[in-house]
Amino acid sequence: MHTNRTRQFLSYLFIASGAVLLFLGARDYLGSQLGQTKAAREFTRSSTPAQPQTAAPNPDPPPQPGDTVAKLIIPRLDAQLYVVEGDDTGELRRGPGHISGTAMPGGHGNCVIAGHRDTHFRVLKDIRKGDDIVLETRYGEYLYRVKSTGVISPRNNQPLRPTSHAELNLITCYPFYYVGAAPKRFIVEARLAAAVAGENTSSVPPS
Repeated sequence: MHTNRTRQFLSYLFIASGAVLLFLGARDYLGSQLGQTKAAREFTRSSTPAQPQTAAPNPDPPPQPGDTVAKLIIPRLDAQLYVVEGDDTGELRRGPGHISGTAMPGGHGNCVIAGHRDTHFRVLKDIRKGDDIVLETRYGEYLYRVKSTGVISPRNNQPLRPTSHAELNLITCYPFYYVGAAPKRFIVEARLAAAVAGENTSSVPPS
């Protein structure tokens, strides 16, 4: 009798746990979709991108947390994401977040963008060396090419360090399919290859 009650209790516990996980997953997914919709509207309302420059100027005034700063496109993966300023919980729920203090998209130095592996940056599981990444901003469109991908410890700060050349680092947690706090980080390193507008390409000298 006692064994039956224990089994029944465990069954209810597993069902309740599954329901909670399903609810949290649905909440995060819907939140990410709504956040991207809002970010897209904000991006569309911003001014039309100017002619391309070999490096984007620093915005004046600088973007505030939550502002939409760029559209990130990975053509081979048919991915289009809107990047917001900041990497706090609220910002990352809306979309990939540009880490404040790093170079702005298209600018000289290291531009770092972080995102959640289970929502916006799940697409990075299929990225590979040589892929193009386009960052569209109000100052122009900037083409980066993936130099490498890798898995590192969360204590490794190398992807966050300033660089003398125009670089883009995308960061998310790893493994992509993992329950709980993922123990590692997945890094995509890309170099600025060109500033583009429509079909015209302006080559950027190698750093």
